Amino acid sequence: MTHRASSGLTLPMIGLGTYGLRGFTGSAAVRTAVESGYRLVDSAFNYENEAAVAEGCRAAAVDRGEILYTTKLAGRHHRYDKAAVALEESVLRTGLGYIDLVLIHWPNPSQSLFVDAWRALIDARERGVIRHIGVSNFLPEHLETLEEETGVRPEVNQVEMHPYFPQDEALAYHADRGIITQAWSPIGKGGELLAEAPVVDTAAAHGITATQAVLAWHVRRGSLPLPKSADVKRQAENLAAAEVVLTEAEEAAISALSRPDGRLRGQDPAVYEEF
Repeated sequence: MTHRASSGLTLPMIGLGTYGLRGFTGSAAVRTAVESGYRLVDSAFNYENEAAVAEGCRAAAVDRGEILYTTKLAGRHHRYDKAAVALEESVLRTGLGYIDLVLIHWPNPSQSLFVDAWRALIDARERGVIRHIGVSNFLPEHLETLEEETGVRPEVNQVEMHPYFPQDEALAYHADRGIITQAWSPIGKGGELLAEAPVVDTAAAHGITATQAVLAWHVRRGSLPLPKSADVKRQAENLAAAEVVLTEAEEAAISALSRPDGRLRGQDPAVYEEF
């Protein structure tokens, strides 16, 4: 099974988040993940680990063409000329020859430059510097602005999504437009969420971990979770969650954990900005 965008881009059901994976240990963790079956790895300029993640991909005993490497454009690089150079720098930093998928990390709407950044991504794709383009943390109004101004729709939108903040409307909006929804913080930082009764009960019913139950919830809903782990065993468990099929009732019970505003840190893209 794969996720498919209207553009034809196909992505696996589960990817690897890499926030906090840096240096030699981070690179080693990415290598083990790729060799255990991950084919989508998610990095960002602001994670300060593009080189480490790419080195892990290069060191893995897997053909480069099978790996989908993602990075994100930082807010301070939204001006067209800065974005164009930043994208080239990311390619050079990774040593991969090209980048499979680049996302604009945050819209930063008060700056009114995300359309400039989007044009830079479009042009970089046409030059072959990057293969696919998308966004992260964009609201419907931001997505509509991009398409109205450029005629090009993002292939991916990566957003905060977990049972406390399921984002049903965003998920449906993306699906209607052929945009793949990726989920950051897919298990809500663990802890409290993994002890909730619907999660524990679902895990017990399937003989899986609570984390796997939440990841399987994402898969059933059609979102692409990006769990992070440097542990080989947990990496394998997370990836195996793609094969777990929850019932409609189990999905509904976990979705019922939704909170009025379940954002972990109140990062509303309408006002929150990162540079």
